[in-house]
Amino acid sequence: MIERHPMDQLLREDRIPHIWCSGCGLGTSLTAFMSALQDTGISLDNVSVVSGIGCTGRVAGYVKLDSFHTTHGRPIPFAVGLHLANPSLKVVVFSGDGDLIAIGGNHFIHSARRNLDMTIICVNNFNYGMTGGQGGPTTPIGAKTSTTPYGNFEFPFNIPHLAAASGATYVARWTALDARRLRKSIHEALMKRGFSVVEIISPCPTLFGRFNRQGTGLDILNSYREQTVIQHGADPAKVGIEPGGKIIVGKFVDIERPTFLDVVNQGLKGKFGPPVEKPRAEELAIPSVDE
Repeated sequence: MIERHPMDQLLREDRIPHIWCSGCGLGTSLTAFMSALQDTGISLDNVSVVSGIGCTGRVAGYVKLDSFHTTHGRPIPFAVGLHLANPSLKVVVFSGDGDLIAIGGNHFIHSARRNLDMTIICVNNFNYGMTGGQGGPTTPIGAKTSTTPYGNFEFPFNIPHLAAASGATYVARWTALDARRLRKSIHEALMKRGFSVVEIISPCPTLFGRFNRQGTGLDILNSYREQTVIQHGADPAKVGIEPGGKIIVGKFVDIERPTFLDVVNQGLKGKFGPPVEKPRAEELAIPSVDE
């Protein structure tokens, strides 16, 4: 009798082996997510996973769930449509820093502002890993990439600060080394009402690691062990990642705030003015079949 792996029921075996490089943190990140999802007890029939383009975007094709691999930078608006059409779904956006914070940055901040009820898992490897290792919106100052051979001169986004300042109700960051803590954090994010964000700092030994002489994937994980400092409740504005500095990880934000649909329902009930009445057919000036 062939023994099955506990994750088999959540993976599309016909898509295996995956395309991720040896030493990449995406396998650990995906395992942490699937384990956390199982821990929640949420029916898998009520879960939708949306990804964009990039290495992390391949997650949507590997999970045996209702999943959608969307266009570059657009997983959040696609997920918004799913959520608003069926609020009973647990909608998860699982994508990369380039997809979510660069071309998708506008969707990210406005969905956080509206506090749409969904979970965002952002795997941050500091570059566009699938298309040649170009510099991206989270590339640290001084880091070398295929488009910044003399070092990056642009200030990067601090994802936890961006999420918190935009209105997210749950914000956390862990590295791919922190597998158990990451699993617990994703579990909390999945159970949190509102716009929840978990950033995962992940190795990219093939490109970013090679350009910056970080060594193998194992070498990078060992550097995380030395560089990371857990500071729950830290000010998100002060957890930016700087060259040679510490990587601050932990749970930074965990607050209560009305979701977008909470506010919509309150408004329709007249809390912000007179109740909204549905227009009568004759007021819509729609011609009848006879006309």
